[in-house]
Amino acid sequence: MPNPSENNLYEYAVVRYVPDVEREEFVNVGLVMMCKRRKWLKVETKVDDRRVLAINPKADLINLGQQLEAFRLVGQECVGPLGEAEAHERFRWLTAVRSACISTSRPHPGKCSDLESTFFRLFQSLVEPVEQNV
Repeated sequence: MPNPSENNLYEYAVVRYVPDVEREEFVNVGLVMMCKRRKWLKVETKVDDRRVLAINPKADLINLGQQLEAFRLVGQECVGPLGEAEAHERFRWLTAVRSACISTSRPHPGKCSDLESTFFRLFQSLVEPVEQNV
C-alpha cells in the first residue's frame, strides 16, 4: 500500500484541439497525467463549444467528441492495440508529437503526495473555461 505522505513524481500534458496546424491556434480540451512508479494514468477531456467555435466556426463538435473519447479510452480504459502496454508507455504514445487536430503540449514534470487531487487542480486551472465578466 502506498504511503500517503510519499511524494510521487508525475508527468502531465494538456490535450489540445488544433483545427489548423499551420496557424498553430488551439483550445485546451483535456489533461493526461501519469505516475510511472505507481503505474497510474488518468485522462479527462472537456470541450467548451464556444471556445472551439470561436477559433473554428466550422468545427464538427460531434466528431471532435468522438476523437477525444477514443483518446481517453486508450489512456484510461486500456483498449485497442495499446491495451496491454504499461501506463508510462501509453502516456508516451498519447503525448508523442504529431501534426493532427488532437495533440498535446510537451510533458511537464511535478511531484505530489496525492495524484487525484493534483490532477483535479491541474484540470481546473488548465482546461476548465475561465469565467469572464462581460
